[in-house]
Amino acid sequence: MWDDAGTPVAIPEAKVRALLADLLVRPGAAVSADRLIEDLWAGRPPGNPANALQAKVSMLRRVLGRDRVVREAAGYRLAVDGSDTVDAERFTALAERARTVDDPRERAAVLSEALDLWRGPAFADVADQEFARTAADRLDDQRLAVQEERAEARLAAGEHLLLAGELGDLVARHPLRERLRAVHARALYRAGRQGDALATLADLRELLADELGIDPGPEVTALQEAILRQDPSLTPPAPPAPTAPAAPVAPVSPPAPATP
Repeated sequence: MWDDAGTPVAIPEAKVRALLADLLVRPGAAVSADRLIEDLWAGRPPGNPANALQAKVSMLRRVLGRDRVVREAAGYRLAVDGSDTVDAERFTALAERARTVDDPRERAAVLSEALDLWRGPAFADVADQEFARTAADRLDDQRLAVQEERAEARLAAGEHLLLAGELGDLVARHPLRERLRAVHARALYRAGRQGDALATLADLRELLADELGIDPGPEVTALQEAILRQDPSLTPPAPPAPTAPAAPVAPVSPPAPATP
């Protein structure tokens, strides 16, 4: 968490951070006390679980403000008003806005703004706990999809030389992502590395067969065939040559006066 000045807000206890995460997993919805107790103590609650939960709620209220953790009949709810920014919601909004931008450079810039909101894995402190695992996996998958979209936008903007090198690490971390492999192969091909482009797609095909027992989708298969035959469509048209300036027009002398 960060305050309005961008300074990190310390939440000192792991259980209190887990409580905040549990409320954020269900934004705007009340979470029952029983559910929170189950999540925070993983089925091994303390002797007086209701009092223990109330103590954690009080600690969270001291950090966020009493009015931010609301007690309702259905349970506890995290109150977020229009002046607040939840990074996950802002990330989603920026990604959606980027998809409406036609210019690839501008689209890549908006996607970069969305990705800059990430400061580590989703729900890092509690990502291994059951209540957060699904939400963390969903957000991490959305992040990877936006990274792929940004790579495609940068490729469309002519940044293939940079992408050919930069995407290698991301591919190594996510070797089964077909969309990621495809944009990497396109960047490699445009950078004059046809052999490397074919190699990354062949590696994908082998991994999919070995680990999942499937073949790549039709898009990857079509791309592989296009690279093999050096399809001209894989190379973007060269930008139009600058228009030569028009030749200066010689001034026209006025006609001589008529002789009487």
